[in-house]
Parts: sequence; structure tokens; C-alpha cells
Amino acid sequence: MDNIILGLLLLQSRTIYQLRKRINEGLNLMYSCSMGSIQASIKKLLQSGYIKVSEITEKGKLKKIYGITDNGINYFNAWLSSPINSGTAKNPELTKIYFLGFAEKETRIKLIENHISHLKKLLFDLDKICNDGTTMSSQNQNNQIFYFQFQTATYGRDLIKFNIEWYNRLLKNVREQGI
Repeated sequence: MDNIILGLLLLQSRTIYQLRKRINEGLNLMYSCSMGSIQASIKKLLQSGYIKVSEITEKGKLKKIYGITDNGINYFNAWLSSPINSGTAKNPELTKIYFLGFAEKETRIKLIENHISHLKKLLFDLDKICNDGTTMSSQNQNNQIFYFQFQTATYGRDLIKFNIEWYNRLLKNVREQGI
């Protein structure tokens, strides 16, 4: 969470609510967030001196705006320069599939169908992000930051498509083989 927040603050200073909104608009596929996890990360980053906070009054309300410090930029760049470790990708939901043989057939089918439905909703959201990104990409041809953000969205979309196909095959096998 720390590096996601630092990266978002590199783009622009934000309130904690703006951070959460941005994470929920596409980054949630990489990292699930709650307001509590964001607050904990903000507290840690403030204590480490990686971010700073300023307060403004807007429409009579006090707002805390978070920004990244030079130490935060250095920390973020060190993390960004470290090797990409693809061996850590985990899918905890596969544990449920691993033990699904203990459930009744009707329960198995319902769980798989519900998961496919959830994945289709995610795909719909990612398709929208990717379609919007295609439009924006024609306007931002030289924007390297946007390019890699867009590529991450297309990776997520393609991964969700793969998962839908895989779970559809599993569902078909469960139904056809009476498992």
C-alpha cells in the first residue's frame, strides 16, 4: 500500500478520500484497500518522513492534503528500481477451489457461478477503463507514465478474461461430469 500511495502522490497531492477513490478506480485489482489500511499507511509514511501533510479550509471544512517529500521520492525510486518479482503473485481464492470437493454439488455450482458473475462485473469496469485509456492514449502519445498505467489496466483486463474462461470450463466440467 505504501508504494501505491507514494506513486499516486507523485502524480499529485491528494486527500485521503481522493487516494481511496483513485485506488478503487482500477488499482484495487493489484491491492485491496480499506480506509483503515490507507490511514495506517499514511501514518507510517508520515512518521518515516516520506510524505507531508498540509491543511486547507475549503467550503468551511478543514481538509488534509498529502504530498510526497524528497525522501519519499527517493524511497519510491529505490523500490521502483528493484527487480520485478513475479513469483509472489498469489490468488487466495484458489484455496477454496482446492477444497471445493468437500462441498455439495449445488453449492459448488452456485459458488462458481457467483464468482464468474463477479469477474464479469470486474471485466466490465476494466473494459471501460481500457476504452477510456485508448481515447486518452491518442491524446497523450508521449506520456510515459500514462502508457504504463494503461498497460497495467490491459493486463488486468486480460487476466480477468482468462479467469472467466477458466472458471467457465470448470463450471462446465462440474455440470457435465456430475462432480
